[in-house]
Amino acid sequence: MNDSGKLNIFAFSGKMKILHMSWMAFFITFFVWFNHAPLLGAIAQSLSLTPAEVKTLLILNVALTIPARIIIGMLTDKYGPRITYAALLFIASIPCFLFALSTDFAQAAISRFLLGFIGAGFVIGIRMVSEWFPANELGTAEGIYGGWGNFGSAAAAMLLPTLALIFGGDDGWRYAVGLTGLMSLGFSFIWYKNVSDTPKGSTYFKPKKIGGMEVTSKGDFVFMLIMKIPMYAALSLLTWKLSPAGVSILSDMAAVAIYVSLGAILVYDCVSAYNVNKEIFEKPVPEVEQYKFKQVAVLNVLYFATFGSELAVVSMLPLFFSEVFELDMVYAGLLASAYAFMNLMSRPGGGWISDRFGRKKTLLILTAGLAAGYATMSMIDSTWPLFLAVAAAMACSFFVQAGEGAVFAVVPLIKRRLTGQIAGMTGAYGNVGAVFYLTVLSMVDYSTFFTVIAVTAVLGFLALLLLEEPKGHMAEVNEDGTVELIKVS
Repeated sequence: MNDSGKLNIFAFSGKMKILHMSWMAFFITFFVWFNHAPLLGAIAQSLSLTPAEVKTLLILNVALTIPARIIIGMLTDKYGPRITYAALLFIASIPCFLFALSTDFAQAAISRFLLGFIGAGFVIGIRMVSEWFPANELGTAEGIYGGWGNFGSAAAAMLLPTLALIFGGDDGWRYAVGLTGLMSLGFSFIWYKNVSDTPKGSTYFKPKKIGGMEVTSKGDFVFMLIMKIPMYAALSLLTWKLSPAGVSILSDMAAVAIYVSLGAILVYDCVSAYNVNKEIFEKPVPEVEQYKFKQVAVLNVLYFATFGSELAVVSMLPLFFSEVFELDMVYAGLLASAYAFMNLMSRPGGGWISDRFGRKKTLLILTAGLAAGYATMSMIDSTWPLFLAVAAAMACSFFVQAGEGAVFAVVPLIKRRLTGQIAGMTGAYGNVGAVFYLTVLSMVDYSTFFTVIAVTAVLGFLALLLLEEPKGHMAEVNEDGTVELIKVS
């Protein structure tokens, strides 16, 4: 590991340059991914959208991110973060420009659906940062990457309405959205020219096969197939929401066609996973190369509760404050932004605590805090002083975002050559959580919604008891057959 030593966030060379370039790339992906949210009023007016069509755009924006995170994870492990991030930023600028140029709902919907792919950029930087930082700094580094990059969505909410006003006229929003596409396009070249996949002299370990995640035992293979089902269930749930049973954007026939396609893709996915792993049914994997898939499954469940609830709460909190405390939407939006603003410190904080005090212990404490935080929020009503309600939301968001940081302090310590795929699956579970919670919200009142999140956090806490603290070293095999040990504690 080159130039290891103290983590100095003001440095811009070696591993720190990689960290800064990585969070900037992630920041831009989130800036682009959420560039429509603060401009929805102007977009709806400009394209004459109905309230149902506006809601549909919000759903479409997150739909493709679930499979995209899996696919991008595989591509990252196979081709390396340098090429993968550059390609994603370059290609994603195209649907961004198309969205800015759309003249009706159909064009806006298709380009918004395709833009969901940029939400997978997060996964690439997780692998990149894990290549450059030693285990004792990894939680902090991944936390800074995740927290500062995640802030792109809050920055979009703050800056884009002003930009649209500066450009002025009915097309102000188009220029603002188009500008985010230019940022993505420009940074793809800056990224490619300024980074390398590993420090000089280090090996970039790749999976033996591409097309599915490698596991190291028969039991783990079955476990992995079971863990795939919620991702397809979430996509089916989105389809149901868009069908005549929900907002009625898709016809019954189109919905059935999507259900059948999802079923076929699930079967193909399982067959593909078998082809990648069929050797484990013939001979056992050498013990030094084994890892436990239950580690991945536990992190999936935790990210479902942490990032899933964050995505859902960020999108409903302005409305919650506005309705419960009878505030105008601008003021309510400003108060709600405090929840997202916490990301700048909370997520790096979760990673740092994890580095200092142990991965499992940190996750147990943060998950307990998360459950208590949402249980408290379920009790908020109009009799509460407003400052107390905002304080409860901010305290809750600390545990949520620090929990996300602590989850991704563990992800790179499971199996180095599969880090992209593990991050992809865990990240996808965050989106699955968001779909689940937002669907719950459409059926129940606010208090029940927060209670449901608290209950899933308790389930996450129980699942955590199965997690094994990463200790010692993980082994990777070089192409010449020699074994390299990578320190994880």
